[in-house]
Amino acid sequence: MRPTRIIISGGGTGGHIFPAIAIANALKRMEPTCEILFVGATGRMEMEKVPAAGYKIVGLNISGIQRGSITKNLSLPFKLVDSMRKALGLISSFKPDVVVGVGGYASGPILFAASWKNVPYLIQEQNSYAGITNKRLGKNAAKVCVAFDGMDAFFPAEKILKTGNPVRKEVVDVLNKHFAGSELLKLDPLKKTILVTGGSLGAGTLNKSIEKHLQEVLDQDVQVVWQTGKFYYQDIIDRLGLNFHPNVRILEFLNRMDLAYAAADVIISRAGAGTIAELCLIKKPVILVPSPNVAEDHQTKNALALVKNNAAMLINDRSAIDTLVPEALALLKDETRSAMLAENIGKMALPEADDIIAMEVLKLAGRTV
Repeated sequence: MRPTRIIISGGGTGGHIFPAIAIANALKRMEPTCEILFVGATGRMEMEKVPAAGYKIVGLNISGIQRGSITKNLSLPFKLVDSMRKALGLISSFKPDVVVGVGGYASGPILFAASWKNVPYLIQEQNSYAGITNKRLGKNAAKVCVAFDGMDAFFPAEKILKTGNPVRKEVVDVLNKHFAGSELLKLDPLKKTILVTGGSLGAGTLNKSIEKHLQEVLDQDVQVVWQTGKFYYQDIIDRLGLNFHPNVRILEFLNRMDLAYAAADVIISRAGAGTIAELCLIKKPVILVPSPNVAEDHQTKNALALVKNNAAMLINDRSAIDTLVPEALALLKDETRSAMLAENIGKMALPEADDIIAMEVLKLAGRTV
């Protein structure tokens, strides 16, 4: 029997790429000889991250609609036709047993091509609100793996399997690492610490919120690990200096998220589905500030799925600059509420998502696991 062949498609952001790599790693653990080909969008983050993880990737010349620019959108129909042609060619040449779509620009063409070629495909929907492409593709999917309840509003109920979102295991391995995290970040392990993370690109609202209220944080002798993102780092350093204060660590990127999570007492974050999956496993009090710049406002819907279970606090983007830091400082002092949030977010964790999804993929390929 020849090795199982699997195409994994999608990307664009870490929220799509890291779950895709986690699924690939799980497949390799279960069937070391399986052949995996990634399909991404040319020029996007996956073209760098996937090869770095040890997998081959092919790029499609596809992009999304550019808001506010008619000129940039003129080439979209041509890109779509070209991507569909290439996607059909990849299905014909690689001959996958199963195709997996994780979301992102490249996912659409390859899943449509799989459907045309009668290749079974699985959709991994990370968010609590499915996008237009996944809703359309879900009708013909063999299986739709989801992370939130109520997804039968978007997909046929009989095709849904609640698995959670795959996470990078090394990122959520925080047990007994508080002192190691404090040491790496040059923090006092006995002082209260707020971790602020806006992802690799950063979040302007979170950065403005922290900068505006830094003095209040310092007045309460609280430490801040402030991950600015690459778009904002240099401007912030130019204003505040690299060594602004011993209680403040200003970083462009966090290479050891596990140690940053371990050092934190309260975490402030955007509400991407992948990040939420990590935070459920971290089991610490969280304040979510959903990004308003995403399709269908899905980050707010992701955050509300936690809020309704008393598993996180939500502050909307509009009011964050005034209220975020005061709320975080109040939460640090409120040990009862902090403990409740930490316990409840832990109850929502689904730690075996990558293995469960990989097993479903191999079942679709006719392999017994």
